[in-house]
Amino acid sequence: MKSDAEQAWLPDLLFAGSSFQPDLALVCDSSGRIVRLAARSEVNNPIRLPNRALLPGLVNAHSHAFQRLIRGRTEYRTTNTTDSFWTWRELMYRAANQLTPEDIYIASRMAFLEMALTGITAVGEFHYLPHSPGGVAYDDPNLLAKEVVRAARDVGIRIALLRVAYARAGYETEPNPLQIRFIESSPDVYLKNVEQLQIDMAETDGMAWVGIAPHSVRAVPLNYLKTAIGFGNERRLPVHMHVAEQNAEVSACIKEYGRSPVSLLATEGLLSERFTAVHAIYVTPKAIATMAQARASICACPTTERNLGDGIVRIDNYFNRGVSVSLGTDSQVQIDLLEDARELEYHLRLQRTERSVLAKANDQDPSALARRLFDCATINGAESIGFAGGKLEPGLAADFFTIDLNDTSLAGSSKVDLLASTVFSLSRTAVRDVVVAGKRIVENGRHADQVEIVESFKILQKKLWG
Repeated sequence: MKSDAEQAWLPDLLFAGSSFQPDLALVCDSSGRIVRLAARSEVNNPIRLPNRALLPGLVNAHSHAFQRLIRGRTEYRTTNTTDSFWTWRELMYRAANQLTPEDIYIASRMAFLEMALTGITAVGEFHYLPHSPGGVAYDDPNLLAKEVVRAARDVGIRIALLRVAYARAGYETEPNPLQIRFIESSPDVYLKNVEQLQIDMAETDGMAWVGIAPHSVRAVPLNYLKTAIGFGNERRLPVHMHVAEQNAEVSACIKEYGRSPVSLLATEGLLSERFTAVHAIYVTPKAIATMAQARASICACPTTERNLGDGIVRIDNYFNRGVSVSLGTDSQVQIDLLEDARELEYHLRLQRTERSVLAKANDQDPSALARRLFDCATINGAESIGFAGGKLEPGLAADFFTIDLNDTSLAGSSKVDLLASTVFSLSRTAVRDVVVAGKRIVENGRHADQVEIVESFKILQKKLWG
């Protein structure tokens, strides 16, 4: 029986289970949860979405929102020698050290707006700016984290605030004055602040929650790592960490501990089903097997990884071992999670000079590879950030987006090949509606606050860069 508080959404096609279905409506309740998927004939007064297909919201598992400010501002050679992640990092640090709390809110809101406009309904924000530019704690040590959460809530997307632990510049490395804003040298102070943030975010109606995020083995020594991850495991929080993004990181870890990063995490009992290794590029087959055994997952960020010259994640090796793979926009050089999904496959095609690398052997289903990649951008991302979502099922959040079937990037697609067209060819202009917790935050490709958010961001850019 229909409740007066229920609302039905009726597209031409709805992605249910593993395929697109016609004449099917999504019905949600006043709390923003899916009640059922119902036949067109079973719903009254639905919100009609003609010429549109409806899909589960995308989940961005790894973001540094403030880095949206430096898009296009690091694309030049900075030295007479090789440019790399390490030279880019110094430019990023300089930008980070200019930002006020309001600046971080404005920049984060812009990044989250762009995410919403591309179908992203939830984000894992890897937040490592706790202090003022001089390294002094604010009266509220979680002020900047709260500004990021405020930005996400004002845009209307969900956020897992993955609060970062950052203790040092690296093993046998002199302190970097540009990192002083990141440092919380005591694990006790870090966990006290995490606990308080959990308390302060308890009233967010499931729109925001906390996770643990030791930055990396170079930035967090072992005892601190064990304390922070142990806390996360006790509280059953998502645990994220940069792992083996650079060869130099692996070499430093071996020098300090006699083990690679994955081996260190495994032998110290720090891997679990709640652990997501971000990047995980420079790992051995044995390390991948170790992660699979621990049921840990990885988050690849292919757009950022190619922009920084990091390297190519061997997703085929992870898939072959059954390791779950999610996706992140990381540095925000481009915000398009479906582009990241297709890059998982395309990077390997270039490396191996063959097609359909990530397709299962002898699988003739034309949508099988697309489904595998789409799962990375939805179900796997949701699991990584500790959210029950990424699919359209009764009892789960009514988070979804629609695409225009008449968009030039999709025109002519049938329900059989629509998912493959979406994953491999969709233009961002095709995204028309975005709904989070049953509330439409993007309608006909526009957000209600879009003009003001963009104007505020433009003013901030002018202030920072002239």
